[in-house]
Amino acid sequence: MRGEAGGFHPRTPEDIWIKAKMLNDADETLAARLPVGVVRAVAPRLLEEPRGRWKGRAGVVAAPRNVEEVAGVVRACAEARVGIVPWGGGTGLVGGQVMHEGAVPLVLTLERMAAVRAVYREENVIVAEAGATLQAVRDAAVAAGRQFPLALASQGTATIGGVLATNAGGTGVLRWGNARELCLGVEAVLPDGSVMRTLTRLRKDNTGYSIRDLLVGAEGTLGIITAASLRLAPVPAGQGTGFLVVPDPAAALTLLARAQARFAGGVTGFELISGEGLRFLAEVMPEVRLPFDPAPAWLVLMEVGLPAGMDPEAALSGLLEEAVEAGLVEDALLAQSGAQAAAFWAVRESIPDANRRIGAVASHDVSLPLSEVPGFIAEAGAMLGRMAPELRINCFGHLGDGNLHYNLFPPFGGSRSDHAGAAPALSLAVHELVVARGGSFSAEHGIGRAKTADLARWADPARLAAMRAVKAALDPLGIMNPGAVLA
Repeated sequence: MRGEAGGFHPRTPEDIWIKAKMLNDADETLAARLPVGVVRAVAPRLLEEPRGRWKGRAGVVAAPRNVEEVAGVVRACAEARVGIVPWGGGTGLVGGQVMHEGAVPLVLTLERMAAVRAVYREENVIVAEAGATLQAVRDAAVAAGRQFPLALASQGTATIGGVLATNAGGTGVLRWGNARELCLGVEAVLPDGSVMRTLTRLRKDNTGYSIRDLLVGAEGTLGIITAASLRLAPVPAGQGTGFLVVPDPAAALTLLARAQARFAGGVTGFELISGEGLRFLAEVMPEVRLPFDPAPAWLVLMEVGLPAGMDPEAALSGLLEEAVEAGLVEDALLAQSGAQAAAFWAVRESIPDANRRIGAVASHDVSLPLSEVPGFIAEAGAMLGRMAPELRINCFGHLGDGNLHYNLFPPFGGSRSDHAGAAPALSLAVHELVVARGGSFSAEHGIGRAKTADLARWADPARLAAMRAVKAALDPLGIMNPGAVLA
C-alpha cells in the first residue's frame, strides 16, 4: 500500500479508514505540542487561491497572537517533522499559499497579528505586524501625514507578511522600488524556532549578511516574517494623472524617458494598456466607465507627484504639447479632480478582474529590460499569430519597470477549456522569447509552486545551487513551505 515515494495510497474502504486514523493521530499529536489557544478550525478560505487552480490541504491551522507563539508553532512542527504553509491574505497567484500535494501540512495564519505597532513621522518609518493588511498600513501612513507608496489592486486583503514574502511590486516600482526596497528591518522566526529581532529603523547598517533580504522574497521557505519596519514617504504637494493615447509601445517608451527627464523623479506611475484590455472591460464589466470609445490600440496611464510650487496639470500639459508635436501622443485625457484620477486608476485596476471573468488560456508575469519591451511585444504577437491565431492577447503592465502581464484568451464566446491542451506550449514559447531578450519569467508574482519547473529550467546554475545551499543551511528539515520556490 506504499508508493514509490513512501506515501500511503489507500485502495479499500479499510485502507481509507486506516489512513484517516493515521492523519488524525498525527494531527492530535502535533496539536498537543502547540501553544495553548492557537489552533483554529480549518476554514475553506485558507485552502483556496484566487484562480482556483489548486485546492490546498491542512491537518492543523495555527493562528498565533505574538512572535513567541509563532516560534512555539515552528518548534513543534520541527519536532514533529510537519511542513508549515504560511498564509497571508491569500491573494498570491502562483500557489505559494496552498499545498495541494505531498504530506499534509500545518497552515500558519498571522491574521491575529495585525497591529501597527508604531509610526515615526519624522523618520518616515512605520512598524507593522505581518498580518496587517497593506491598506491598513497605507491608512496609518496617511493619518500621520505620510504615504506608504506600495500600492496593489488587492491591498485591502494582501498582508504585509505576504507582500514582503513575495517581494511584491505594484504600480509605483519605478519611483519607490519593490517591497524589498521599502523594508528596513524584520522580526522573523527562523526554521529552528529562534526569533530574529532586527526591526531596525536604520538606513545604513553594514553589519554582515543581510538576512532580511534573504527572507524578503523567499515566499516563506526560509522563515516566517512576523513584523517589519517600513519606509514611508512625504505626500506630494500635487498629483497629476492622465490617459495618453500612443501609437505603439515604442512611442510609450520614448514618452516615459521624456517624462522622467522632465519631472526628475516625479513620475510615480506609468502603465501601458492595450486596447484589448478596454474591450474586455466593455465585454464583461460594462459598469466601468472607459476613457475612450472606440478603444485605441495602445494607451498609457501616467501619474506624477510634484513638490510645492509646481502645478501638476500645467506640467502634464507641457509634456503633452511636446509629445504631440513629436508624434508620441495622439489623444489625451487629463484628470481634473482627485475623483477623476481615482476613476482613471479604477479602469487599470479592473482589467485583472475582467481577465478572470473571461478566463485566460495562459497567463504570463514577465519583465524585460525597458528597451526590449517593444521588440518583445511585436515578436510575441507575430509568433502567437502563427501558433494560435484564434486567441486574443491582452498585454498590459508597469512599463516604468518593464513588467508586463502578457495573457492569452479564447476568442469571443469561446472557453479557455477548449485550448487547455495548448497552454504549456504557448507559455514555453512566450517565456523563451522573454529569456532570450534578457528578461525574467517571473516579475512580481514570485515562483510559488506554479513556476518551480521554470526556475529549474532557466535559473543560472550557480545561483540555483547557492539557493539550494541557503535553503539546506537554514531549513535542513525542509519544513518551511515545502515544495514552494525549490521543488
